[in-house]
Amino acid sequence: MRKRAAAAAATASLSVLAIGWLVGTPAVASLQNTLGGSATDATVSAAASAPAVSTPTATATAPAVATATPTATATATPAAAAPAAGVTGTFTGSVVATRFGNMQVSVTIAAGTITDVTALQLTDKDSKSVQISNRAAPVLKAEVLKAQSAAVANVSGATYTTQGYLTSLQAALDAAGF
Repeated sequence: MRKRAAAAAATASLSVLAIGWLVGTPAVASLQNTLGGSATDATVSAAASAPAVSTPTATATAPAVATATPTATATATPAAAAPAAGVTGTFTGSVVATRFGNMQVSVTIAAGTITDVTALQLTDKDSKSVQISNRAAPVLKAEVLKAQSAAVANVSGATYTTQGYLTSLQAALDAAGF
């Protein structure tokens, strides 16, 4: 009986490790994409980033849903981005599903400069998530306008909102070729 219990415990431990690995890999890819890092690691799944499609009216949409499941709060310093000169238009990022609801943003670019970021959807699972999103969105917008990229620091206490916002923003910037 003792051997069976030990074997069952070992099997359960291996199962937990395997599931953690499968869940963690997309989270790492999402975090890397959000922070503007490159996803060159062979363990990072390409499915973690949502494709974006441009339309002739300079509005881009990405209907795929990405999942933001951050495992740690990370801070990034604004990187020196080389935006495409002359890019102008409004680009819509993908809908990002978070634990507290969907997130989606659009970005307005004029002559290669980010001029506005609009939250189209904020987390809305409950009143607390609405309150957190309403507090974090203006801070994120100000930081993005200052950095001119999605490489900004997390808003303390709003990790899921920040990750969803920045993932959707990065999809919009990618659609713009920014």
